[in-house]
Amino acid sequence: MVILGVSFDTPEDQKAFKDKFDFPYDLLADTDKKMSIAYGAADPSSEKPKRISVLIDANGLVEKIFDPVVPAEHPDEVLAAL
Repeated sequence: MVILGVSFDTPEDQKAFKDKFDFPYDLLADTDKKMSIAYGAADPSSEKPKRISVLIDANGLVEKIFDPVVPAEHPDEVLAAL
């Protein structure tokens, strides 16, 4: 299993975030918003993407989209879906 985070931040900003908070997951820089738009987490005028999660199966197909994400409930929700 691979867990990735995505934001509009630059790779440099993401590295600083990972270092500051000892964040355990890799982060992808979506500075052109293309990935976020494709997954429905943003539109071209968005200043930041919505907080959603996308479960992608071993074949690369979207299995489930969690939208919206409630941080306190989300880990259990994802574990149940797995």
